[in-house]
Formats: sequence, structure tokens, C-alpha cells
Amino acid sequence: MRLSQFKFRLPEELIAQFPASYRDDARMMVLHRKTGEIEHKTVNELVQYFDDGDLFVFNDSKVFPARLWAHKEKTNALIEVFLLRELNHKARYWDVLVDPARKIRIGNKLTFDDDPSIVAEVIDNTTSRGRTFRFLTDYDNEEFVPRLYALGSAPLPKYIRRPMDAETQAQYEEVFHDQPVREMDIERYQTIFADKIGAVAAPASGLHFSKQLLKRMEIRGIETTFMTSHVSLGIFKDIDVEDLTKNKMESEQIILSEKMVDLVNRTRENQKHVCAVGTEVMRGLEHVAGTNGMLKAYDGWTNKFIFPPYTFSVADRFFVNFYMPMSSQLLMVAAFAGYEETMHAYEEAVKEGYHFGDYGDAMLIVD
Repeated sequence: MRLSQFKFRLPEELIAQFPASYRDDARMMVLHRKTGEIEHKTVNELVQYFDDGDLFVFNDSKVFPARLWAHKEKTNALIEVFLLRELNHKARYWDVLVDPARKIRIGNKLTFDDDPSIVAEVIDNTTSRGRTFRFLTDYDNEEFVPRLYALGSAPLPKYIRRPMDAETQAQYEEVFHDQPVREMDIERYQTIFADKIGAVAAPASGLHFSKQLLKRMEIRGIETTFMTSHVSLGIFKDIDVEDLTKNKMESEQIILSEKMVDLVNRTRENQKHVCAVGTEVMRGLEHVAGTNGMLKAYDGWTNKFIFPPYTFSVADRFFVNFYMPMSSQLLMVAAFAGYEETMHAYEEAVKEGYHFGDYGDAMLIVD
């Protein structure tokens, strides 16, 4: 298939700028992939589609506050710093992105207004926007990273712009009252079961699950398990080739434990439903699956790119958000639900005013 086949008109006002007031209050489209039937529900009605012994697979990766603002020494130019990963804990080396990149060269130093005792020195160029930083500070190694995170904010995708005009501000205050935007994002751009830190983008489909919803699932006998997929910025990277067979995905670290894969395998053997929550979970399951659809424990990396046509081996249900046009996530949804069925569902979502993106509404795909 060609990339242009996944283009559709998405009005800007349908890109969610804030989360729903409560996690499971978001709208949920239910797509029956065999018949193409569409139902309009809310996430808190999810349990009615599952029974005792069915299994949800979640991503327990934890987002860290990766977006920081710094000033370049001497010129005082304002620089956005996006933390990607820690390279060396003892030496305090970090892989980062900077913007505007043309102003940041090897040897430059950056300072942070909220903590002048932390200084970042540029020691290498990695890509056009990528740099390696060495952080200089008197904090000891155990204290430094929490201090660094305290400077940051939630790494929201670029399509969350928030002009915050009077109308938007009023809507925000009505839902979140006096909670500052930064604090709201740090809380809500994180799943309630986030555990293993390492993601620079939220496993957004999991944001819809509240403690109350998980409890109702437990009472119904629905089981849950967790894998880890440290979501990278590659999930937001535009696909720049028309021929999808030539696209290359950025690698992401995934961890599937023995306990988790045993539960998935047992659920499949019992002919119960396995629901993957989010595209990163589905990618991880498919990367590890054997020819018989059974899983083995795995701790490593995947750059698996899934697009139509594709035969899935493990999960038979899929819980996802509504994604951007021509995105890798949309392609995976189309591979699972069918191209025609997916594009019709997205046309219906736009018509019905569903919200798209990480803070947007949800879609449950069933047989």
C-alpha cells in the first residue's frame, strides 16, 4: 500500500488539547471489524465487551518530564532541550534534542533558570538536532536526576499547542479548577500503572484507564498483565516515503517477562480474548510471537513496522486512540481492522466530532 492512501482531513479543532475531566469519561467508538458495524460508547462502558478470563495487555512504561528550557551562556538565547535517554549515569552524559539546533555547537554551555547549579555542556553532535550533553553540578549521582526532572515538563506532542485564549482558559478552569497546567500534564500524561521509567511519549491508549475501571474489570474476572515498551519520539516521526515497504522505524526497548508471556499464552490456549492496549503493546507482542502465536520472554529492542496487509498472531482485540493522518499508528490500526473499515471509521469519527491524539478519544476494535 501507499502512504497517501492514509491521508484524511482532520479539522484542527478535533485535536485534543486537554484530557477528559476523568480518565474513563472519554468517548469510545467500537468497531466490529468483520461486519464494519460502529457503536458510539464511552470508555467506562468497556467492560461489557469482555468476560471472565479475557486478558488486557498494558504498557507499564513511565514517562519522565523530558522537555526543558535553557539559556545559552553569553548570548542568553532561549533553547528547548528534550531529554531522550541517559547514556552514562556516573558521567552524567545524556542524549538530547535541541531547538533551534543551529545555535548549539560543541563546547557551548547552557544554564537553567530554575536551578543555576546545573549546567549542560555540549560534547558531541549526533544528528541535525541531536546532541550529547554532559551535565555539570555539585549534586551527587543519586540526587542529580530527580533535580534534573524537576526542571522539566511533560513531553507533550507538538500538535498540542494551546493558544489559551479566553474561551480555552475558561474551559480548562471549568474542568481542572485551579490546578496549574504543568501539574495537570505531569499527572494526566501518565498512566496510573506507570512503573518503569524510560518513555519520552506516553503510551496514550492506557491513559483512559482509571482505578475504578480497573476494579470493575477485576470484578468481572477480566485479567490484566503488563509489558514494558519505552516509547520514543519515533512514534511521532513523519513517514517520508510513499512506498511503505521502504519505511524504517526507530528502535524501542521492550521487555516481556516470563510471568507476562505465560499468562498471554494460557489465555490463548483457553480460547479467551487478548486485548492489546496501544500500538506499542501490539508491536511488542508481534515482535516476540513465534510461528504458532506463542510468546517467549524477551528483553531487547524492536523496530518492527506493521502496515497492511499483515496477519496478527497474538491479540484478537485492540484498544487504541484516534491517530494522526498518515501516522505509523494509523497504519497498524488499518492492518488489524482492515483498510476500508478503518478509513470509514475515521471518516465517521471526524463527522461525529471525536477527539484525536494523545489526549483524544478511544477506539475498541473487536471481531
